Amino acid sequence: MINALFALLRTLILAVKDPRDLALENLALQQQLAIYKRLYPHPQLRHRDRLFWIWLSRIWGGWRNPLLIVKPQTVISWHRKGFKLFWSRLSRRRSPGRPQVSPQVRTLIRKMARANPLWGAPRIHGELLKLGIDISERTVSRLMPKHQKPPSQSWRTFLDNHFCELVSIDFFTVPTATFRVLFVLVVLAHDRRRVLHFNVTEHPTSAWTAQQIVEAFPEDRAPRYIIRDRDQIYGEDFRQRVAGMQTREVITAFQSPWQNAYVERLIGSIRRECLDHCIVLGERHLRRILQTYFDYYHRSRTHLSLAKDAPEPRAIQPPESGKVIQLPQVGGLHHRYKRRAA
Repeated sequence: MINALFALLRTLILAVKDPRDLALENLALQQQLAIYKRLYPHPQLRHRDRLFWIWLSRIWGGWRNPLLIVKPQTVISWHRKGFKLFWSRLSRRRSPGRPQVSPQVRTLIRKMARANPLWGAPRIHGELLKLGIDISERTVSRLMPKHQKPPSQSWRTFLDNHFCELVSIDFFTVPTATFRVLFVLVVLAHDRRRVLHFNVTEHPTSAWTAQQIVEAFPEDRAPRYIIRDRDQIYGEDFRQRVAGMQTREVITAFQSPWQNAYVERLIGSIRRECLDHCIVLGERHLRRILQTYFDYYHRSRTHLSLAKDAPEPRAIQPPESGKVIQLPQVGGLHHRYKRRAA
């Protein structure tokens, strides 16, 4: 009897309700039931579910009544997020700002900056304009590598710029037949790869090394720069003597023989082409061997860096000058070939 009364009362309430509200309430309940059926035991809300409730809250004042699985505050937060996203998309820049710089142009700018450390952004920008690359100076400045210290020329640039004013010195050791160790000092001029001076000693000192520099450059023929390593043999006596000659010392970095590459290459040639094939008996013997090798080195041996010429230039002999003869040098280790009339 009571159940029948409640059913009658509900029927009367539904009859009084607006048909539009009733249809929307049924739609809301059906949508929530669809969510419950989707996954068990934790139903998940999809993006279109959130859009549905945002739409429903805008067109129906009683949208809060049928809510079961979400809170009204959650729907309101969804609406605020959608409003924020909507205006963010409207206020987004419609056209891009600075045009994109191609990777090739970026690489070219860095290459120019490394190869020309004294150039700034205006110089590089000017070169790019001459190459037909349309870019702003501000962009060039932004893409240039940042220097941590004042720019300086590279080591190779220094060697090239002062080629005719550079002299390199270095020591190398030679063992003898009696197991003594001899020290050889060589002084090399860069311009024509000429060995200006050499000497041999068993006990090198700073004073002895300073005297060798004086003998290598008599009168006023001292070079402007002299390259050496950080060996302790170049002591106070040596430094004072070089300073008195108004020559500037260029000291290579620690364990960087490549910075004194010319004299290192000379020492390698001496070993490969001469000393590796001899047994040295003493100082006088070593001096004679080196003297004969340096005669060959200066007058006969061709050098790649001198366009296949010798430090003392050799004349080209045409075929009509005569037949080719062979002249032994360095005890027969090497030979010189020349033409001689019959």
